[in-house]
This record gives sequence, structure tokens and C-alpha cells, in this order.
Amino acid sequence: MSLQSQSSPSNPMPRKRWPWWARRNLMENVAVALIALGILMLVQPFSIALYGWSFTVVLVGTVMFMIVSKFPE
Repeated sequence: MSLQSQSSPSNPMPRKRWPWWARRNLMENVAVALIALGILMLVQPFSIALYGWSFTVVLVGTVMFMIVSKFPE
């Protein structure tokens, strides 16, 4: 057993591991990809529907990045 997973008198609760999909590394990459996708949607000349959704996609990616940056490694 590792020292982090053992409970001690100063830390009565054992440290819980986050699921692999909720780790910061993966989720930050997804958030950055959303931001990049939103910017590409903003500057493309083909579809007004993509342009209309671009701000929402950038905003979701930005908020996701701010939240995910608080996750453990």
C-alpha cells in the first residue's frame, strides 16, 4: 500500500482516486480542442449556422477549461 492511500490519525479519510476520464490532462485537451473548434467555426466562410454556434462553443470550452484546471493531475 502506498503512503497516500493509508489513513492516519491526522487524515481519517483515505484519499480517493478520480476516474481516468476526469483527470486534468485529458479534460484540458478536450477544452482546448473546443476552443479551437469554436474559433475555426467563427472564421469559416461556408455556413451561417456554424458561425452562429461559434461563440457558444468557445464559451463552453473556456468555462470547461477554467473548471478542469482545478482537477487533480
